[in-house]
Amino acid sequence: MRIALAQLNYIIGDFDLNTAKIIETIGKCIQQKADLVVFAELSVCGYPPRDFLEFDDFISKSNNAVNEIASHCIGIAAIVGAPSRNPDAKGKNLFNSAWLLADGKVQDMANKALLPTYDIFDEYRYFEPNRKFNCITYKGVKIALTICEDIWNLGDDPLYISNPMDILAAQLPDIMINIAASPFTYDQQKTRAEILRANTVQYRIPLVYVNQVGAQTELLFDGNSCVLDSEGNTVSVCKSFDEDIRIVDFNPENKKITSDIPVANEALSKTQLIHDALVMGIRDYFSKMGFSKAILGLSGGIDSAVTLALASEALGHDNVYAVLLPSEYSSGHSIDDAVALAENLGCKYDTISIKDGYNSVLGSLQPYFNNLPFNVAEENLQARIRAVLLMGLANKFGYILLNTSNKSEAAVGYGTLYGDMCGGISVLGDVYKTEVYELANYINREYEIIPLNSITKPPSAELRPGQKDSDSLPEYDILDQILYNYIELRQSPTDLVESGFDEAMVKRVLRMVNMNEWKRHQTPPILRVSPKAFGQGRRMPIVGRYLS
Repeated sequence: MRIALAQLNYIIGDFDLNTAKIIETIGKCIQQKADLVVFAELSVCGYPPRDFLEFDDFISKSNNAVNEIASHCIGIAAIVGAPSRNPDAKGKNLFNSAWLLADGKVQDMANKALLPTYDIFDEYRYFEPNRKFNCITYKGVKIALTICEDIWNLGDDPLYISNPMDILAAQLPDIMINIAASPFTYDQQKTRAEILRANTVQYRIPLVYVNQVGAQTELLFDGNSCVLDSEGNTVSVCKSFDEDIRIVDFNPENKKITSDIPVANEALSKTQLIHDALVMGIRDYFSKMGFSKAILGLSGGIDSAVTLALASEALGHDNVYAVLLPSEYSSGHSIDDAVALAENLGCKYDTISIKDGYNSVLGSLQPYFNNLPFNVAEENLQARIRAVLLMGLANKFGYILLNTSNKSEAAVGYGTLYGDMCGGISVLGDVYKTEVYELANYINREYEIIPLNSITKPPSAELRPGQKDSDSLPEYDILDQILYNYIELRQSPTDLVESGFDEAMVKRVLRMVNMNEWKRHQTPPILRVSPKAFGQGRRMPIVGRYLS
């Protein structure tokens, strides 16, 4: 049997586009003499559809799309992902299903059993878990067809008594096929590879795994669809962060699976993975929303510099507009660094002083400030005036404002709500400050794009004379370790102190994190690259006193 892996980039709810892409791919696979082409989980409707699934019309359109795709499956079979209605009135209305299409119609179906409810996942909200497991057969080949999470629990599951593959393996399948929508994090590729290999080693049959690629707002999908033989060796791998089709040949008699394309052994570094994921995330957010042009405030600092470089790569330098917004506290070298970067990238830029706007607003407020000394109020006014100017330009000329705040700042509330926290999408909101420096060095790996001074100078918001981030925060190399251990690893204050961090610093940092949840609830969507990003995957109460 000749099997094609179809790793595509879908748009949620765009049935016309998704159906056309799937049908076009089926045609290509027919030309390559494939017997079966496999698409990703919920490929017909896009993943994750969330509350679209509550509209009966959405399900009807999905079913119509499946039937349209099936009509093109003549001389070839396809496995597609789509919701299906559950005929049992006792359960939820829908299954998350893998549909086998052949001879112009639906031939069989497998439903997902293990519905994830952790982090960004909430599938049990919509779907009924499958409790009936049977292999499907096509051209005499018995297939253990599963969906994403169904192969992640190796061992007993308390809800379902047994792992789905344990039941399917007892039916002596020839091959496993798993369709997935597995989001990217910088450690997910390694974890995923270990899970896939463990399945082939345990069940001693080959595995075809097809994941989707592309960005769905903040969720990024890296693809990396692959085929493993019965001994856990990788036979074929699709590209990372790009659409791809791969063909493999499977002999059901001896269970051998082969590919004509050698597997590249080069693993991408964490920094390169984050870089490529963010570029894809920016590009897809703009293209899928129908936008083309971005604007951002360029300060001469490291965060806006990295954001501009990533956006320029994602959208093209002609589509990114950098605006320098100096105040009376901005240093000359910061302006020079910002200009140098914009010219290095070939991006359009302008300089608009905020001095007059700031003095005008300050003048209006002065009678009510009662001659109180300069403090954070005046600092925030500067950031908010910058946001007003950027949003004015964005509205007038159709730009989308890119937010440049990093994860360290977002964690401790070191940012101005309705000021530098504005934007349509947050590019670096899941990237710690120390990782931003790593990204800058990666961007400069071949030649200097980001001026060296932007990388080496002490970080500063430049909202008061001589200001440095370290005036308000611990040094970032220490701060980021505490934040990572608390946010990603969920370590308690006691754990942190016992691991060697100063107790007073731990209490100070965690208090800032927990006190600023209200700010994070008002930030733009954040492109997710870590195992625990701010947003839908980290649900904390705004009003709460844990660790306060």
